[in-house]
Amino acid sequence: MEDKTLEYAGFWVRFGATCIDTFLFLLITAPLLSWAYGGFTFAGSDSFFNVWNLLLNWIFPLSATVAFWVYRSATPGKMALKLQVVDAGTGEPLSVSRSVLRYFAYYISAFPLCLGFLWVALNSKKQGWHDLIARTVVVRPADRGVQAVAFEDSARKPTPEE
Repeated sequence: MEDKTLEYAGFWVRFGATCIDTFLFLLITAPLLSWAYGGFTFAGSDSFFNVWNLLLNWIFPLSATVAFWVYRSATPGKMALKLQVVDAGTGEPLSVSRSVLRYFAYYISAFPLCLGFLWVALNSKKQGWHDLIARTVVVRPADRGVQAVAFEDSARKPTPEE
């Protein structure tokens, strides 16, 4: 991690990052699934267990997410919002094994009505169950680069009519 002041990323910014990631994932996989299945009708008894489903819905998301966490410390949605997933103890980027553990722990967070994700709003370090299991935190710069307002003529004060 770079040497700067960080804060834990809360529920709503993480939810926004997830929405961005989901949209990007659908942009990539929907056309491929449509091509593989010959349209957007996925009816049939064998559609769940075929090679395309395995690759595009299970293997690709796992490998892409783990690769982003290991090499960039963030998925594209988290990068867009200046968030990073790091080791809770050291602040270092995640190892492959910790990334895989965190990915599979998502299922534990999702299974009971997504309570593990909602836990982010209640936890003091903004950790979901998947973060607690994998010993990770999601952080962002405390100073998000928003420039303070500076008027050219600092001696002049605006009147209420302005």
